[in-house]
Amino acid sequence: MRYALLVMGPPYSCQAAHSALRFAITLLEQGHTLEAVFFYHDGVHNAANLMAPPQDELHLHDEWISLQRQYGTRLEVCIAAALRRGLMDEQEARRHGKAHHNVEAPFELTGLGQLIVLQQQCDRMITFAP
Repeated sequence: MRYALLVMGPPYSCQAAHSALRFAITLLEQGHTLEAVFFYHDGVHNAANLMAPPQDELHLHDEWISLQRQYGTRLEVCIAAALRRGLMDEQEARRHGKAHHNVEAPFELTGLGQLIVLQQQCDRMITFAP
């Protein structure tokens, strides 16, 4: 079965992102396909590459990257929600005249149109929200 996940929870202030990651790993281990994880609302903070949790805590940003590298799952981030919250890739930083960026591959800034396409392509879309 082809799945997509919609993550709307920030990485450490609620359980949504952590539950989504555990769900993703479990369904992939059971042989299902996870086409993409779409980060929306405060879930876009999962893409911030300057995240530095204590060493004894799960590093969610790195875990999402590990998931992408192991299974090829796309990590898509709503560009409007990201920009609103101060997250941008190098291209958007240049466009907005910012000196720094905090989103980089394999996270990809996309629009809500991509979320709709993703929903049409998959058998199930599971939402993880606070």
